[in-house]
Formats: sequence, C-alpha cells, structure tokens
Amino acid sequence: MSKILEGLKYSESHEWVKVEGNIAVVGVSDFAQKEMGDITYVDMPAVDDEVSQGEEFGALESVKASSDLISPVSGVVVEVNEALEDAPEKVNEDAYGSWIIKVEMSDPAELDSLLDAAGYKALIGE
Repeated sequence: MSKILEGLKYSESHEWVKVEGNIAVVGVSDFAQKEMGDITYVDMPAVDDEVSQGEEFGALESVKASSDLISPVSGVVVEVNEALEDAPEKVNEDAYGSWIIKVEMSDPAELDSLLDAAGYKALIGE
C-alpha cells in the first residue's frame, strides 16, 4: 500500500503539490516511485523556466522505464532540488521529502482541479 499524505494536492499523472504561500513544491507520489522502480536520473527544468499545468517539465528514469513529469500548476520555476542530480535514489527513499521543483504559481486557482488525498487514493485503487 502506498503512502498518501493528507494536506497535499495530487495530479492524475502522480505528481504531488505542497502549497507554501504562492509557491507550489512539486514531487512525485510514493505510488509513482514504487511503480518506476529504482530511479537512476531526474531530468529537471532550469530556474526561471516557465511551466504550464498539464505540460511536461522533466522526466524520471529508472532501471525499468522513463516517465515524463507533468506540471500540476503553471508558473515560473524558482528552485530545483539539486541534490537529486547526484542522488536520484532519494525519490525512492522518501518520495514526499524529495521534492523536484518549486514553482511560483501564476494561477493558484489551478489547485482546485487537483485531487485531495481521498481522491488520489480512489484514483490508484487503494
């Protein structure tokens, strides 16, 4: 059974969002990292890149597969988790502690289209 945290928002493409004021902290769910297997590389955008809700912003690569990362919100990337460049396995070790990007949201109302914990549990059948 996957760990799903209350208080976060989830996308149907398995990214999570933690809201800190106007900043969206984005990572991938515990369910997603388990499905991927051992993550070997995290492709991230650069700081100041724009991301759009529903559009690709990077990718995860594992020994089993490669999977696009889809932005759950629109805005400008204000920080990337540089620790993942040298240690991508941190996503496997702690999916919710190992965020990927921080985005200054251009439209916080987009959060309303994301799932809460109960909705995400239903999506993945848990």
